[in-house]
Amino acid sequence: MQTTLTFFEYVRSIITMIVFMLILLLVSLLVTILVLLTFGKATNWIVKTFPKYMGKPIFFLLGIDYHLNDLRKDTSKPVIFIFNHCSTLDIPAVLMLALERFRIVIKWELQYIPFFFIIGRLTGQVFIKRSDKQHAISTLQKTYDRLRENNLNLILAPEGSRKHEGKIGPFKKGAFRMAIDLGYPIVPIYFDGNDRLSKGGSLMAKQGEITATIHPQIDTSSWKIDTIEEHIEEVRNMFLDWAGV
Repeated sequence: MQTTLTFFEYVRSIITMIVFMLILLLVSLLVTILVLLTFGKATNWIVKTFPKYMGKPIFFLLGIDYHLNDLRKDTSKPVIFIFNHCSTLDIPAVLMLALERFRIVIKWELQYIPFFFIIGRLTGQVFIKRSDKQHAISTLQKTYDRLRENNLNLILAPEGSRKHEGKIGPFKKGAFRMAIDLGYPIVPIYFDGNDRLSKGGSLMAKQGEITATIHPQIDTSSWKIDTIEEHIEEVRNMFLDWAGV
């Protein structure tokens, strides 16, 4: 996507990226201390509390108004959240959701950024090699027991990458296979505005508005592996409808 920034937007975006790195540095230190002091028992509190305060200054500095519509009725049971992925703005947008007991599926390469590595590993986030299908599947399957035992939610982008044709890219099977294996409902999250404000590869962004809508959960109890392609198409069509495609 090509988005033309004004000089002011360009400067504030550069400042935002610097501030974001400083925030990650501070949070990585705090997370390390809290995890060590509590022997890992504060992890769910950390992932519920810290993200929102990480995302707020990012959107403030970028001049972006963030709106959240949460249409869920029950947040007590574990689910698999899925969201449309089109921009680096998705990172602070996900943080601002302030979801409960969540673990996010993150691309392997983000571990090369020390702050992401420290925060991600200490809080039990899931790093996968998207280029290695077998490794990705194996990693996701290994998380099953941890998710069940700790009543954890998982969040991932079924498109896999923000680099895709059209507003909504093809959906991969991972999230849907996990929903079937675990017996978890799927909760769609639609971000409206991310693709219009950002070029995609960085936090270089225009001023504007983003609306995040957490839709009601989709029951997957009757889903079967044999019909997984139909379920994927059905859910993707929802995203296409929300995107106005």
